Amino acid sequence: MESQRRRWKFGIGIAIILVVALWEAISGFQQSKTYYVTVSELVSSKTTRQHVRVGGTVEPGSITRHGETLSFRLSQNAESIPVVYVGTDTLPDTFKDGSKAIVQGDYMADGTFRADQIQAKCASKYQAVPSGAKPKGMANVNEWGKALASSPSR
Repeated sequence: MESQRRRWKFGIGIAIILVVALWEAISGFQQSKTYYVTVSELVSSKTTRQHVRVGGTVEPGSITRHGETLSFRLSQNAESIPVVYVGTDTLPDTFKDGSKAIVQGDYMADGTFRADQIQAKCASKYQAVPSGAKPKGMANVNEWGKALASSPSR
């Protein structure tokens, strides 16, 4: 009788641990999703949304800075929205004219997007070096390799 009671307690303890672990895994997955709407989706909804992420392209020549306020236009195809960012975070180096960006903040009733976070997407375009050409910054690879091979080991 006592051993059966211990088995039940052990089984219930294991079940609780498994449920908690499953809950943590599901909630962690939900938080790691990075869904965002496009500029066209945001503009076509014609409603204000509370705290949303929007992805698009920074219009060339639209980035202006007035004190601690950064303004630019985020566009997609023919649609664009003005974005105003007032923040203390350092902007990524890849944030520049024509770059892909994701902004997080509030879409106001007047059509302005007030961003509290800006992320610049990294370029994912890789091109092969034409045959016979040396990659940039790799002009002396053979000499460097020879120098390493001939140097005494530590």
